[in-house]
Amino acid sequence: MSESFNPRRYDTMNYRTCGKSGMKLPALSLGLWQNFGQDDNPQTARKMILTAFNAEITHFDLADNYGPPPGYAEMFFGQILHSDLAQHRDELVVSTKAGHLMWPGPYGDGGSRKHLLTSLDQSLGRMKLDYVDIFYSHRPDPETPLEETLMALADAVRMGKALYVGISKYPPDLTRKAADFLSQLNCPFVIHQVRYSMLVRDIEKQGLLGTLADLGLGCIVFSPLAQGLLTDKYLSGSIPANSRAGKHNPFLKAETITPELVGKLRALNEVAKNRGQSLSQMAVAWLLRDERITSVLIGASRPEQITDNLKALSNLAFSEEELHQIETIL
Repeated sequence: MSESFNPRRYDTMNYRTCGKSGMKLPALSLGLWQNFGQDDNPQTARKMILTAFNAEITHFDLADNYGPPPGYAEMFFGQILHSDLAQHRDELVVSTKAGHLMWPGPYGDGGSRKHLLTSLDQSLGRMKLDYVDIFYSHRPDPETPLEETLMALADAVRMGKALYVGISKYPPDLTRKAADFLSQLNCPFVIHQVRYSMLVRDIEKQGLLGTLADLGLGCIVFSPLAQGLLTDKYLSGSIPANSRAGKHNPFLKAETITPELVGKLRALNEVAKNRGQSLSQMAVAWLLRDERITSVLIGASRPEQITDNLKALSNLAFSEEELHQIETIL
């Protein structure tokens, strides 16, 4: 059954351009990395997608291997797209990626032309789409020439299967090489997807944000809450059974929740309280205060979390004192 949506849903969202391109993304985007698998509640998952769209979040980020099992998130999203959002397809930005393991054998992952284009065809089939708006190389592949990977991205655009291309988790030197090569091919390379949060700041050490600014590329952040650490779940020092750490999630192990980390989280939470925000809202705002960040990919396990994260957008400004307090804590 198709939903009716707020006719004024575009009145307040902050849209930012991907670098020097014409592609605009909402400040918050919805990632379907987790909680959209076969064992997750389909009614809840559907409601999260529709809640996001009704709140001006028009970008939905997927990958071929999202699930579990791999491919399931794309299949599920395709079902919701066609049952509830079909008439709104041109309002949406749908992205997917290829590069991580999807099937057995030598062509089941990596950056080869065979893997990328075959995987894209499979993704389009699962989502029942003719094209995606952004197609990413999900990771650099040292076993494949960079030019082969990039040519496959460019050919995906030439074949009408993608409008723009991006890369994810590439270091600055490969990012520059990619930008130069794709520019020669007149390929619309517009965005880099990176892991970044108050707790995980490798891209600052690498100088990647400066590289992207120099190249005129957008930057979209995944894992902005550090797998849920930057929420109120762990402030007590205990590990809730329904949390990622409590569920033995491979991306957040229980031993990560040390007394030292809990102390930092509590101190950050006090800064957030003084700003009139929750810890998670402040973590999102801290990222978006930097105009080089095009969008922040939020994940959710229930619709209320999406609504809560949206409140971060009402207070993106930080005083020098607040920034100093955060740096001191971290």
